[in-house]
Amino acid sequence: MSVSLLKKSPPAPDQRLLSELSELGSRLDQQQLWWASGYLAGLAAAGAPAGTAPAIAAETAAAAEAAPQHAWSVLYGTETGNCRAIAEELADAIRGMGAEATAVDISQFRPALLRKQARALFVVATHGLGEPPDGTEEFFEFLLGERAPRLEDLSFSVLALGDSSYEDFCATGRQLDARLEALGARRLEPRVDCDVDFETATESWKSQVLARVREEREAADARSGVSAPRHLVPVSAASHTRKNPFAAPVLGVQRITGTGSSKDVRHVVLSLEGSGLSYQPGDALGVWPNNPPRLVEQFLTLTGLDAEAPVEVDGDALSLGKALSHRLELTLLGRGFIEDYAARCAIAPLQTLLDAADRSTLNEYLGERQVIDVLREHPVPLTAQQLVEVLKRLTPRLYSIASSLEANPDEVHVTIAVVEYHAFGEQHLGSASNYLADPGDTVPVYIAPNPRFRLPDDASVPVIMIGAGTGVAPFRAFLEEREASGASGASGSNWLFFGDRNFSSDFLYQVEWARLRQAGVLERHDVAFSRDQAIKVYVQDRIREQSDELFAWLERGAHVYVCGDAKHMAPDVHEALLGAIAQGLGGDSEAAEAYLRELKKANRYQRDVY
Repeated sequence: MSVSLLKKSPPAPDQRLLSELSELGSRLDQQQLWWASGYLAGLAAAGAPAGTAPAIAAETAAAAEAAPQHAWSVLYGTETGNCRAIAEELADAIRGMGAEATAVDISQFRPALLRKQARALFVVATHGLGEPPDGTEEFFEFLLGERAPRLEDLSFSVLALGDSSYEDFCATGRQLDARLEALGARRLEPRVDCDVDFETATESWKSQVLARVREEREAADARSGVSAPRHLVPVSAASHTRKNPFAAPVLGVQRITGTGSSKDVRHVVLSLEGSGLSYQPGDALGVWPNNPPRLVEQFLTLTGLDAEAPVEVDGDALSLGKALSHRLELTLLGRGFIEDYAARCAIAPLQTLLDAADRSTLNEYLGERQVIDVLREHPVPLTAQQLVEVLKRLTPRLYSIASSLEANPDEVHVTIAVVEYHAFGEQHLGSASNYLADPGDTVPVYIAPNPRFRLPDDASVPVIMIGAGTGVAPFRAFLEEREASGASGASGSNWLFFGDRNFSSDFLYQVEWARLRQAGVLERHDVAFSRDQAIKVYVQDRIREQSDELFAWLERGAHVYVCGDAKHMAPDVHEALLGAIAQGLGGDSEAAEAYLRELKKANRYQRDVY
């Protein structure tokens, strides 16, 4: 190597700094150490002076905005964390090929600066009823509006994540892809739409993108005559993720609905001891379930197939019974399954359903049925392998964590509503909920961070929590955390709205709320039990009743959190909040809309809806 290519070695840090670094290192686990090493390397590459690093998200966004023309920006919009994980893995892979890459949350990226980007890869989820993920609204409003810049210098590709059981499947990704093209950007690779079993499609898209990166690196090396240095991206062997879950020992499963309840809700306690996993209140627990034996038997009886019949799933040889139990989706029904089944088996009625201009009939069909209902209604003789090929792969389920690590070291708690109901003359079961109701000795789990559903850093800031049914789970974690941090009484105000069916049988965690009230942690507690009177009462009704006080809390700086059903509860609560704010502003509905938008921008209005 010629002398001109050598860089001068940086001076060694002094002993005080080495001592500080050593002390910090002793407090980090292996996964955190890898992260810290990468973060500090990124600061060094950016030439950041010591002591000037801002918040991580802002630093990452700034790096993407200032990226040189040959760099790759991987922009993600996430709700459950899947898009973030994919984006970070892709950025790591690109850096491993010797190119510059930055993964950045769209909520932290100024859309006007897209005109400065040469290469942008988008990994975006569709949330709720066809909406972009919370926190990214400003980005999409700008990009879809008249102020959006021309982007002739931008090359892009979009990976869209969604759930085909919803009407607006991958709507955010499809809208983004079309808008970028309309603004003059050049598509590097076609958009890929992913269903809940997104791994295969994601890996294919990533491979295509990385092939582009490789071509560019090789062309650049050929022009310069110098090969760019390649580096290995470290991966912690102790890290437990969606792809490598932790077998969490089961510490307890307890039914928390009373006698006579129309629901079976369980409180499940798992051990994380020795896993290296940690979480914050607001995060979710990813669970890889097994399908209930009763459901597997229903499939075998319906198809007339032998549980011991040999099949192959993703290159693995196993029996049909084991494939149905552990590898295949038997409950969640999406458009993707209907399309595949109709095409493979030439089922005209299903194809007519898919081709209809009005999607409401298909949406209603998907919403009312499970996979087995389609097989019953449109029976086709299938071999064991054909059945495997028509079914989608089993995917993990996410549950809001109902505990605080501060209050429950080395444990994670979740609240599960067991799904079992009668429809179309048959009994129906939920996969994960029935699995967790009787899970055995261990459960495969991982943590799905949810950075947009977080308590304020300042424990003195008031919080208003609104949840219905099992949607109250994260607020149990919030209050445990606030009690552990001393946020009670004068040092922090907490207000919980909770709704369910019946007071006598469905008042989840009633004793715990009473204790927190007595301890001064829970200042206010408003409840709504819809079936205890002739006229149904919901949490949104309680919000309207408390409009003046709720607005007063908002004026004091309160943060608002909503957890529950995305189709009904969340929109109804949103309207009730708007009404309370409008009343507080003298009846000005437009000002109320603007007020709530500002709350969302300031992360003072956060939702975890499903």
